[in-house]
This record gives sequence, structure tokens and C-alpha cells, in this order.
Amino acid sequence: MAFDLNAYFARIHFSGNFAPDLHTLRQLHLLHTCAIPFENLDVLLGRRILLDDDSVFEKLVTAGRGGYCYEQNALLRRALLAIGYQVEDLAARVLIARPERVPARTHRLQLVTVGRERWLTDVGFGGKTLTAPLRFELNSEQTTPHGTYRLTRLDEDYLLSLREGGDWLPLYRFDLQPQYFADYEVANHYVATWPESHFRHHLMLCLHVHNGSTVTLSNRQLTVGGEKHELADAAAVYQTLQSRLGLRLDSPKHGIDCETFAAAFNLISAR
Repeated sequence: MAFDLNAYFARIHFSGNFAPDLHTLRQLHLLHTCAIPFENLDVLLGRRILLDDDSVFEKLVTAGRGGYCYEQNALLRRALLAIGYQVEDLAARVLIARPERVPARTHRLQLVTVGRERWLTDVGFGGKTLTAPLRFELNSEQTTPHGTYRLTRLDEDYLLSLREGGDWLPLYRFDLQPQYFADYEVANHYVATWPESHFRHHLMLCLHVHNGSTVTLSNRQLTVGGEKHELADAAAVYQTLQSRLGLRLDSPKHGIDCETFAAAFNLISAR
């Protein structure tokens, strides 16, 4: 099915002229992260995460849901291609939990060519995701609406880090090996079904706000602009998914009722 740019633009509240230039890329990147929440509800519910174009569009755009990196960046990629950008599909090894061993490639991202420059785009890294594209340039501090980032070398890879206080927090490392749909399907299956995957044991949502703050939900802890609130129970969390994270949960195919959510949420809360 052809990509419906108008529906995507309506979902992220974009209006006006557009072209495959840097101005449009920056607008789309920010608006996407401020409109479509990062979330892992379907993984917690044991639902299959489908990555084909139509399924991603139906869930994130038509049904008003969110998703994680394989869905979020797939959607952005299709929009960029429809506008006329050149996109390179990549994968990264997540370092944010400081693993002792080199982890597998479990994160999706992309490089976008604008004129003669390449830009790193990533709208699917939760609370620390980029809200603006980064120039693919080493050792340069680059400020976005929600943080300052830097690309450096790590062995033969590229390392993306986020400034936190006076330190640089490593987020992930990646190379320029092209990734294909099958690569993402394998990694997605692993992340969604591996018994020790953190996506299966923790509720994680994030929505960025245009004023530079974020709204995050980690199990029962809601954080709004740095202020933390502990939610009382599954019913309160369910309500927050809609009122603070902007999720639509009434879709016939992608909806979630409170009872179904509470059963899954109480299970992970008891662990």
C-alpha cells in the first residue's frame, strides 16, 4: 500500500510546505517524538510485533498507538522515502546498561542524506532518543531540543553518547553495515520474546514535549519534567497511558482494555 503522507502528517501535527531538505527533516524528527510515544505494551501483553509497512502504519498512525525502535524508525523511514530523502538502514549495539560483553545489534536507526551531508536519525530510543537529527560528524557536541549528543569512534564502530551533567553517557555503538528487513525481523523477535529481555519485564513509555521536557512512565513511576510521581495501581497507570502519554486504547485491533492491561501489569509488578 502506498504511504499516506497526509495521515502521517496529521498524526504528528505537521502542516505547511515540505521538501527533502534539512528544515523538513528537523521538523519531522521533533514532531514525531512529541506525538508518537515510545512504548512496549504489546510485548508485555505477549502480542506479536509486526514490522511490515502496513502493520506499522496501522498501529502507530491509524490506531493511535506507539511502539519501540523497530516500529518507530520504520515509520519515519517510510515518510522520509515518500518525501524523497535517501535513507540508509543501520543497527546498533545498546550500551546504556553498561554490559560487560559486546551486546548484539538490537536497536534500529538510520542515516539520511541531505544534499552532500549525512544525518543520524533515531526516533525510537525511549527517554534518551534524539529529537533532532545529528550531523554525521565526529567529536562535535550537537545540541537538540532535549539534550546534547556526540559521535566518536569506538574501535571500528561509531559511538553515540549523551551529555549528563559533566559526563558523557554511552548510548550505543554502530557501524555502517547495511541492514535489511530480515535483519530487523530477527532482532525484533529476539528483543520481544527472549525471556530475559527488559521489554518483557518492565513497562516503559516516553513522550517528548516541545518545551524540552519529557513524560516517562516506568512501571508505576511517572516522571513529568523531572518530577516523579508514584501511581497507585494498574487502573491509575492505565488511565495515565491515555491522559499523559496520549495513547488511544480503543482500536478494535490494537486496543487494550483495562482488565487485560491490569492482568499483565500486575504480573510484572509481582516479580
